[in-house]
This record gives sequence, C-alpha cells and structure tokens, in this order.
Amino acid sequence: MKRAVIIGASTGIGRQLARILHAEGWTLGLIARRVELLEQLQTELELEGEARIFVRRMDVAHVDETIEVFEELIQHLGGMDLAVINAGVGFHNARLKWEHERNTIAVNVTGFAAAAGVAYRFFHEAKRGHLVGMSSVACHRGGRQAPAYAASKAFVTNYLEGLRMRASRARPGITVTDIRPGFVDTPMTRGQKGMFWVAPVEKASQQIYRAIVRRRNVVYVTKRWWFMAALLKRLPDFVYAKI
Repeated sequence: MKRAVIIGASTGIGRQLARILHAEGWTLGLIARRVELLEQLQTELELEGEARIFVRRMDVAHVDETIEVFEELIQHLGGMDLAVINAGVGFHNARLKWEHERNTIAVNVTGFAAAAGVAYRFFHEAKRGHLVGMSSVACHRGGRQAPAYAASKAFVTNYLEGLRMRASRARPGITVTDIRPGFVDTPMTRGQKGMFWVAPVEKASQQIYRAIVRRRNVVYVTKRWWFMAALLKRLPDFVYAKI
C-alpha cells in the first residue's frame, strides 16, 4: 500500500496531484487550511471508486499546529511513502506592505521548514521515503514586485538541497525532489498581469507526477521553463533590473 500526504491539496496543483495519485491507487492524507474544499474533493474521489482518503485542517503559518497535525496524520495512515509540500502564498507587493511580506515568510519559509522537518525525520527513521517540495522558477533571482516571494522560493530550493545532501550520506533510500514551476493556471496566479507560457494545471501536475515516479532531484514545470531559468541566472544585473 502506497501512502502519500499532500500539504496544500485544496486547490491548484495539490488538488490535481491528489486526483492523479488516487487514480494510481495511493492512500491519501490531504491537508489544507480550507478543509471544506478537501472534504468536497474526498467526496468526489470516493464516488469514482474505492478510495482511502483522510483529510485534516491545518494552517501552515502556525508552526506548532503544522508539526502536530502532520505527525498525527502520518501515524493515522500507518506510515508515509511520499510527502508533497505544496502549500504556499504569493503577493504582488509593490508598496512593500509588511502584512504581505510577513504572511509569505510565515507560510513559504517557516511553515515549509517545519513541514519538511517532520517529513525528513520520519523518512530518516524509516530509512526510505520521498519528499517533494514546491519551489519556483523565481528562486533564481530577486523579484521587484514580490520580494518576499522570490526570496522564500530561494529558501525552499536551498533547504531541499541541504536535505538532499544530508540524505545522500545518511539515508540513500530518501529522495528529495525540488519542483520549480513557471506560470500555472491556479487560483494564486489567475488574473495576474504579465504572465506567459501559462500551463494548464492538469499538464503541470502530470509532469510533476512523472518526476515523482522517476525520483528526479530537480524538475522545471513545464519543461520549457528550464530555458528561462538558464537565461535568468545569466542575465547581468543591469539588464535584469529593466525587466
């Protein structure tokens, strides 16, 4: 029996990934702040056939709650083979409102690290497992319109790399995958200006699932964003500042 926990499964990539894993026969633990959306998804999937789906409410911005709920759900499932940390927020914050910066850091940095720590400690004890974190193409450079968001995704990427290096020495049976999406048609991006190469959430989620199956270390979603990332990393500062 394959068991997966998805944090941030109420909408977007997390929700679609839950559908894919359910179709592949996984037992699912789904976590999000809006538990009513998880319960709706649970009902839909159960109507499609036999399903073992368990839902929990959790606000990733609250660290103690994150650790407690995540650990309890793993125990309730009887273990875990795959953890997907998909919860995240982002704001266009041209006026640098502290409320938006603080919320981004609380969810994308502090909350992410707390959840990743729970998953890694469990996999370390089990001597195997697969941790998947959702970063972004934005991890490579600072962002003028959303400084905290770009910085938080750089944190996610570097934190995952640190865990991957740790696992390579201590627990070779642990895989750590860094997913770096470009623009995906989700509630967080819908309606924003200046977007291009916007991928349907179904296509993006299928590519993420294939990366999970292949136990990839780093993957750009969709694949064309690898070229944009390579360009961003090489642009001189004076050119990048004009974009």
